[in-house]
Amino acid sequence: MTAIYDCSVESQLLEGMRLARAAIGRGELVVLPTDTVYGVAADAFVPAAVARLLEAKGRDRTSPPPVLIPGIPTLDALARDVPEPVRRLVSEFWPGGLTVVLHAQPSLTWDLGETRGTVALRVPANRIALELLSETGPLAVSSANRSGEPSAQSAGDAEAMLGDAVAVYLDGGVAGGQYEAIGERPGDTSSTIVDATGLDADGGVLRIVRAGVISRERIAAVVGEELLDAASGTGEASGTGAAAGDAADATQP
Repeated sequence: MTAIYDCSVESQLLEGMRLARAAIGRGELVVLPTDTVYGVAADAFVPAAVARLLEAKGRDRTSPPPVLIPGIPTLDALARDVPEPVRRLVSEFWPGGLTVVLHAQPSLTWDLGETRGTVALRVPANRIALELLSETGPLAVSSANRSGEPSAQSAGDAEAMLGDAVAVYLDGGVAGGQYEAIGERPGDTSSTIVDATGLDADGGVLRIVRAGVISRERIAAVVGEELLDAASGTGEASGTGAAAGDAADATQP
């Protein structure tokens, strides 16, 4: 049985982080806490590891995972032509519960699934996740649950659903407690997903493809209501690859 490492205990934190780094390096899966829900992580640049993540969740390539990054400086390395309104948003809400879908850098040698040239990015506000990201680099991270099941708010919840498909479980306590659960389902503390790929067109707007812990009102206060799609925030899974994949399963991290 895969061990769960209690990161509130120094010795277990050190051991768990060491084993998590090694597991990621071998292309295996790790469950880690984020500020929203627990996530299951794989090396974003190892296609076999990403495929293993999707298989563990019971999803296919049409539902590409988002990518967690250690900080805003990584944004331009993974996304191209980042619009100025997006820079305002990430300055305000990262680290935190906002995922932004952008056009991916065409030079990236990765395979997240059928992204249609997009990537969903987030910097989590969790010290354990950020420490691991600082050592591994960008990680493909989806919610640590089987597709269609409730999101995991604890390492134990994740282990009950994913079991031995995961090499290491990092227990950082209950996730999501710093947010009001204003997502699309009762108790939902998933991140808000904003699709910014339409901003490069004349008259383009941001589209909220999944309502989450960052409200539309807070986003509008940063970018202006005129930059938000009037019909956004409906939870529909239409749109570009990364955005559609995330909105299709409302328990992304």
